[in-house]
Amino acid sequence: MSKRTAKRRQGGFNAEHYEEEKVRALFPGTNWSPDDNEPMRDQRYIKNVKPRSEGQARLMDAIDGHNLVMAMGPAGTGKTYLAVSKAVEALENGQVGRIVLSRPAVEAGEHIGFLPGALEEKLAPYLRPLYDALADRLSPKRLKALMAEGLIEIAPIAYMRGRTLNNAYIVVDEAQNCTYGQLKMLLTRLGWNSTMVVTGDPAQTDLLPEMSGLKDICERLEAVKDVAVVRLEAKDIVRHPLVASMLDVL
Repeated sequence: MSKRTAKRRQGGFNAEHYEEEKVRALFPGTNWSPDDNEPMRDQRYIKNVKPRSEGQARLMDAIDGHNLVMAMGPAGTGKTYLAVSKAVEALENGQVGRIVLSRPAVEAGEHIGFLPGALEEKLAPYLRPLYDALADRLSPKRLKALMAEGLIEIAPIAYMRGRTLNNAYIVVDEAQNCTYGQLKMLLTRLGWNSTMVVTGDPAQTDLLPEMSGLKDICERLEAVKDVAVVRLEAKDIVRHPLVASMLDVL
């Protein structure tokens, strides 16, 4: 007979001491419990995104009220994150049937050669910012399932010609690296019950300055009644404060 069993039979078993010495917290330093409605492992996925500046508030209002939004602004203003967050929100609420993500495959000043793998693997390095934004809004398991089902689609700009995107939420990122002809082609893919958000920073194009068509497209579309053109400024930057300071002198 073990000492612990003997103590139980004698009535001298110290349950409080046993709990303190032998039972360890599943997540040390937290008050997590399996009975909680929102377990700790899911708290990192933000449910509601709120604007952190006046410019971001204008962008979110424009996305809610228009089917086509052109968002221009410096790095760190949250253009991509807000666009992807709104896309996930629309998909989860049943407002659209799928999310289509597109981004030009243009290197930032250097060419690293051909990439191995299938189409998705070749585009993965270019689409990493979009994946990061999706990972902040969806759990890895949920994100993988949606992509496997085709509800989140990666659509290279080179293969968008001739498509009609109905019942979809389209996000075109880094549009400053698209030519005027590419942007015209992308914008005319918009179908019924669809929303398209085009984001970019005209000051950081990796093309020759005269080749980028984002600025020209935005100036022309401002005259169209149902198209929203939102220009974010340095005061809307939500990254490290040094980013705004550097952009003032660079």
